[in-house]
Amino acid sequence: MDKINIGFIGAGGIARAHAYALNSLKFYYNDTPEVSLVSVTSSRESSRADFAKNYGFSMAQDLDDFVQNEETNTVFILGPNKVHYEHLSLAMCMPNVSRIYLEKPVCSSRSEEKLIKSMIATSENDVQIQVGFQFLQTAAVREAWSFWKSGILGKPIHFDLKYYHGDYLQKSYRDKRQSRLTPAPDGGAMADLGSHGISLLMAFFNGDLRILSALQSGDFADVPEDSDLFSSLSLIDPITKAVGTMSASRISSGTGDLVYLEIYAEKGTLRFNSQTPDFFEYFLEETGQWIKQPVGSHYKPITSFPSGHVPAGWLRSMVHAHYLFLGGRDEKTFIPGIKHGLDVQRIIRETATHLAVFRDEVS
Repeated sequence: MDKINIGFIGAGGIARAHAYALNSLKFYYNDTPEVSLVSVTSSRESSRADFAKNYGFSMAQDLDDFVQNEETNTVFILGPNKVHYEHLSLAMCMPNVSRIYLEKPVCSSRSEEKLIKSMIATSENDVQIQVGFQFLQTAAVREAWSFWKSGILGKPIHFDLKYYHGDYLQKSYRDKRQSRLTPAPDGGAMADLGSHGISLLMAFFNGDLRILSALQSGDFADVPEDSDLFSSLSLIDPITKAVGTMSASRISSGTGDLVYLEIYAEKGTLRFNSQTPDFFEYFLEETGQWIKQPVGSHYKPITSFPSGHVPAGWLRSMVHAHYLFLGGRDEKTFIPGIKHGLDVQRIIRETATHLAVFRDEVS
């Protein structure tokens, strides 16, 4: 495999996590390609210079110089949500870029969705784009997805997915994250947390999920009313006719960082709880028994370093996402490409419309 010469657009907290994952690849996978951290850019000169120095990048550049860098062949787009489309369009035009890792959300408006579709359709370069829904690479989720796709549980009937935490109950926490309190679809719980849940549902079902209605709650004087703190969607899969709910919350006390998925099907049930991340469970009508399937950090046949018994974690799933992005092969997982990212963004955008209808009805 050719040498991977990487550039980062963005030098914040999520960029640190990506730098960690890239530097950790060689410990987990024997077939890791040679990686070189070439350049980082961000809006503030001091932050990009410090980032380059602290995390091993050869240089820090302003955006104009970054996009002219002919050495870079792989770009990570890690800046604020509202500039993801702008940075994607710049990266697509860089001289030698063949891979782009795009943090979610892929964009912030319907017009940008259309522009991305047009840009991908007309691009003369064969650029691989992977979207940052790293939760799909959690070891137990990866195994649960593979088990579900085997068809053992049959046709789905109904489902429920929750993605909750409670940190935004604290005003001090909200004050530090004002940029995430912008109106939906750019901000809010469904765009920030719920996008991972929608991504998960679309991986298990398909990209044609449709919203039937939406609710929201949570009323704080310092939060715009069109920035949802809790929201819930009623969804239907038009192919299987399965229906269900998907809710996202920043104000659910005592939940930690909870992701909970249940799928009820004709021959059984599947469920996963992030508070017990080392296994998933399934029930079979044929046997009448619940089965707990231990997973841990087991990524065999690819790797199980340092052991399959080691507890799974958020950063571990990001390392695996990077392995896939840089050419690794894994038949047991779902890889979120740009179409998947746009499908998720459609639901986020439509959520904002349905929430506006809800607010009008209850006002």
